[in-house]
Amino acid sequence: MSHAVQEAERSARTKVAAAQRVVIKIGSSLLIDPNAQVSHANIKRWCSEIVVQLDRGRQALLVSSGAMAEGAARLGWRLPPTDLPNLQAAAAVGQMGLVGAYETAFAARGRRTALVLLTHEDMADRQRYLNARSTLTRLLDLGVVPVINENDTVATDEIRFGDNDTLAALVTGLLSAEALILLTDVDGIHSGDPRLDAGAERIGYAQAGDSALDRGAGPGGKLGRGGMLTKLGAARTAARAGAHTIIADGRQPNVLQSIFNGERIGTCLAADVVPLVARKRWIAGQARAKGELVLDAGAVEALRERRVSLLPVGVVAVRGDFRRGEVVRCVTEQGEPVAQGLVNYASAEVAKIRGVTSGEIGKRLGYVVEPELMHRDNLVVI
Repeated sequence: MSHAVQEAERSARTKVAAAQRVVIKIGSSLLIDPNAQVSHANIKRWCSEIVVQLDRGRQALLVSSGAMAEGAARLGWRLPPTDLPNLQAAAAVGQMGLVGAYETAFAARGRRTALVLLTHEDMADRQRYLNARSTLTRLLDLGVVPVINENDTVATDEIRFGDNDTLAALVTGLLSAEALILLTDVDGIHSGDPRLDAGAERIGYAQAGDSALDRGAGPGGKLGRGGMLTKLGAARTAARAGAHTIIADGRQPNVLQSIFNGERIGTCLAADVVPLVARKRWIAGQARAKGELVLDAGAVEALRERRVSLLPVGVVAVRGDFRRGEVVRCVTEQGEPVAQGLVNYASAEVAKIRGVTSGEIGKRLGYVVEPELMHRDNLVVI
């Protein structure tokens, strides 16, 4: 490792150690006992570690998996289901046990907790997004520990996050947290899949956007929907909000203390951008855009290299049905994501003005809303 990389890692881990607001995600594999039920002993240990950090002045939001696994066990199912109705039923049953365990463990250390269930629509709708941020901010100011989970009991295929790693990353951006900590049953990202390659080595540090990391990301285990691939995606989402991510083995004793001591454990995935302004952070966090605009090579280069507004002349095709003001993704003609932002025209209007200059908009539509399809202030390059 070169001296420059060592210094970059030291800087990133120091920033994590100094973070005043953090999001901590605990995976199902760390919370479920050999009988596939919530382990109260494990939860008690985690809560004790978190309270130590709270007592030192940090604010922590806890994103917890385990509800569906607990519910499946209570219902007598050997494994969590995969179909949506049974997933929702298991989550509803299991949430009772999970929340009760956290409430008891935190109360024993003199801390209050609050359950917050979110769906993707809570992040996609601007007003609900702001309401969620206000509520969570107030809870933190009151010294309460928010325990956050996906609202699996009402989520559908279109609105569910699909894994709590993604949810944790979105919450990181929502609350402008400085660090995201993903605790799992492996010690970080490796140069290859350690389950298949005995020689795969742990990667101690990398930029979150480094495409070489994808080689070591594999699917999740039987108790969770996530995996190293979703953790890597979560780190990249958090990085767009300026937050560094640590992926570490939660079975290691006092792992949170080690992380906040700046020790070189797990994988540190660094953000290489400054935090986005609030509106752009919200735009970047939208996992499901309402439609797509296919751009020609010139428009792609303009967005990536010069960070300009998107004009209709650069659009070659329109996909989806969207309204003015909704989040739309921009892609290359090969389907590669380029950017996403708030569109100034509905899909039917864009279909009429695509490929023309801004001066032609009025002739095609009979009116002009804005000269740009997306203004640069409402657009985030991915």
